[in-house]
Amino acid sequence: MKKTKKRPAWDEYFLKLAMLASERSTCPRMHCGCVLVKDRFVLATGYNGSVPGQPHCEDAGCLIVDDHCARTNHAEINALVQAAVHGISIKGADAYITNMSCTTCAKALIAAGMKRVIVFSDFHDTLATEFYTNSGVEIVKLKMPDTQINYDLTKYTSARKTKKSR
Repeated sequence: MKKTKKRPAWDEYFLKLAMLASERSTCPRMHCGCVLVKDRFVLATGYNGSVPGQPHCEDAGCLIVDDHCARTNHAEINALVQAAVHGISIKGADAYITNMSCTTCAKALIAAGMKRVIVFSDFHDTLATEFYTNSGVEIVKLKMPDTQINYDLTKYTSARKTKKSR
């Protein structure tokens, strides 16, 4: 039997989900994704994007105030809002984020009871690391996961391509 690729570790798996969420981002200045996880269960996801009903940066341009885009909610805020809208408690959860939080998002995650923050990229001009550390939130910095999804339909004997419905 042919050896298969090793399964990703849990932290790598959830970081890859955050990377996938970041592909939905609508601000060209930063594509960021956030996945809130508790007991290996995805509670909520978020990505950088405009407030519902407002134009997206990629369509209307960025609204820059003090070198930040004011039009965009960050991935962490959007994940927290998604959890709140659906009545999901995220206390004691882990946040898998493609980029280190800004100061405001770090404060929001701390206030929501985050236990760990797992990232692979830093962010400029932030007090997040200091705030997380002083609040007892564990910071785990990993290398960026492989950007490729390893799925080969031809390898699976029970899989068949579907007919296009469009």
